[in-house]
Amino acid sequence: MKALQMFFSLVAIIFGLITFLVVLGLLLVTIFDFKPAPKKRIEIENPLPSVKLQSNTLQLMSWNIGYCGLGKEMDFFYDAGKMVRPDQASYEKYFSKVRDFLDQNKSLDFILLQEVDAFSKRSYRNNQVGLLANDLNQFCHSFAKNYDVPFVPLPPNNPMGRVKSGLLSFAKTTPFEAERISFPGNFAWPKSLFMLDRCFLVQRFKSFGNKDLVLINTHNSAFDDGQLRRRQLEVLKKFVLNEYDNGNYVIVGGDWNQNPPGYMPEEITSGNLATINDQGNIPVDFMPSGWTWAYDPKNPTNRSVEFAYKPLSTQTSIIDFFLLSPNIKLNKVNCINLDFEASDHNPVLMNINLK
Repeated sequence: MKALQMFFSLVAIIFGLITFLVVLGLLLVTIFDFKPAPKKRIEIENPLPSVKLQSNTLQLMSWNIGYCGLGKEMDFFYDAGKMVRPDQASYEKYFSKVRDFLDQNKSLDFILLQEVDAFSKRSYRNNQVGLLANDLNQFCHSFAKNYDVPFVPLPPNNPMGRVKSGLLSFAKTTPFEAERISFPGNFAWPKSLFMLDRCFLVQRFKSFGNKDLVLINTHNSAFDDGQLRRRQLEVLKKFVLNEYDNGNYVIVGGDWNQNPPGYMPEEITSGNLATINDQGNIPVDFMPSGWTWAYDPKNPTNRSVEFAYKPLSTQTSIIDFFLLSPNIKLNKVNCINLDFEASDHNPVLMNINLK
């Protein structure tokens, strides 16, 4: 009997210790939780001599590089897969491919990147922001954090750990202002402690006449029931309409985590298994007449990471694209089909004219 009592006492002590550590962990993460301001000025790094656009023809790229941890061999635990991060050799391969592709596109005027790590366990604590900025040193750049968590405890058997990541925008012309603007809302506590604090990164450039070019890098919510995305879209809509009403040119590019208006899977001709994204389509009448949704209907920009990539069986979709104000002419937009070698997203390139 005494042995049984000792056993139950030991179990109680162990259970109490585990409970104490969990509560302490939640308390510490809550205390150090990243609480971004609704609006915050962002540093413009490596400012260049050119402070005004030199041409009304501009070339841009948007690419979610997936922190160089979601290449073709990867699945991901948060999307019904099993893996947390690639082995280090695979990570280095993915990062090298991303850098090589960016190097091949140094002639662009603007590059908008999402999911760029500054210091995260999942990317072997590489400072991707600094390394890419060094590679693209003929651009100035700004970085806006949207994920800063000291320890993500999932999955329990192999926690993701430290994550610091965000949006990174490069430009050949120095903006006169860069600003981080928070999207409203988040998941309920305690889940919110371990999820992204979504935002969009705004850069303002002196353009022609009295107009400014307002360039926005966005990464909208995933993993919610749609309410957060709808709220975010309304905030973004109000912001861009106000900028256009003030006479400015407006471009929004990034990972919207939903399909563009009018997207039809049967138009994708790349040989991939195209499907409707489970986040849904942006309504066709969401923006007033004259605004342009710029995307390539023939190539997918994103793949499912439930399994490793297989061209004929992996589900794909289009969730990376641009939105242009009515005073901008779309010349061409192409999704570059990289077969998801280094990221679960393909880059989207665009050529436009400011009218």
